[in-house]
Amino acid sequence: MKHPAALPLASSPLRERSLRIRHVAVVWILFAAWPLVAGNDYVLSLGIFFFINLLLLGGLNLVMGYGGQISLCQAGFFGLGAYLSGVLSVRWGVPPAIGALAAMAGAALSAFVIGLPALRLRGHYLSMATLGFNAILSVLFNELVSVTGGPNGLSGVPPIALFGFAFDTPARFFWLAWLGGLAVMLLVASLLASRAGRALRAVSGSEVAADSMGIDPFRSKLAAFMASAVAAGLAGALYVHFNQYASPETFSFSASVLLVVMVAIGGWGRYWGPLFGAAVFTAVPELLRRIQDAELLVFGAGMVVVLLFLPGGIASLAARLGRRRKTAAPEPKKEKVARHGLA
Repeated sequence: MKHPAALPLASSPLRERSLRIRHVAVVWILFAAWPLVAGNDYVLSLGIFFFINLLLLGGLNLVMGYGGQISLCQAGFFGLGAYLSGVLSVRWGVPPAIGALAAMAGAALSAFVIGLPALRLRGHYLSMATLGFNAILSVLFNELVSVTGGPNGLSGVPPIALFGFAFDTPARFFWLAWLGGLAVMLLVASLLASRAGRALRAVSGSEVAADSMGIDPFRSKLAAFMASAVAAGLAGALYVHFNQYASPETFSFSASVLLVVMVAIGGWGRYWGPLFGAAVFTAVPELLRRIQDAELLVFGAGMVVVLLFLPGGIASLAARLGRRRKTAAPEPKKEKVARHGLA
């Protein structure tokens, strides 16, 4: 029998989760300094949209990167969350905080209804089903004028208020978005270290092999799909109550395609991939604001470059550079110590 020290450590996923959580803590402490260095509300707003995009991409990475499924309706769940929370607040006077919970619940229920039949099929049926769902939502957002405002959008959405404190300025709302981004990173770290996360990655590798080990592929994929929808629903609620306006164009099919592209550029199946993707997705449109209709061209070209030269996305490049820095670092010289006359 081997000595216990020679046996593989069963707690390695837990240690990996602990390491990720420590890294996230350091990064989010640095992000907390954003309001201190931001010179105006515009820069603060960019930070808010960055965290909202992180929620969208972090959830989508669960389905695509770890579940191996292609979902083309993340923008649909995003819009569903935005309109659910916004309409409840504007039309029925529901407190925005409760509206945000309703947005997450509604997105999860929709994902369950879509995934129940689609995830039992093989191939690209999920892609087709999600494509149809996004198209249906786009039509509803435009045609239900009395509820959603139609093509003119939903206006007059109140800001989120908790215990009498209104998050009605970018400086205040930043912390809600900051917490949302932190929550999705911590939840994904915990999931990947759990049995459910390992099962999901096994299903992505081979459903037949996973099934032979007692894993239910359908349940794993459905759970990931619903978790992705919940993250998108929360992102939608944050978006509509910060922007105080929602337009159907924001949640179109092209937006879902861009989100898929951002997951690939950031690095699908990589923990830090959504963070890099969210940074690109937030910065590039602002840099190209003067050039109309250039976003799809630039993002498409970026997708081609990533697929050809960097299949693992920006996250893989960052990891590679980190490994090179470690190997290039000179090892500390060991000083010789004389003992009993011997050097």
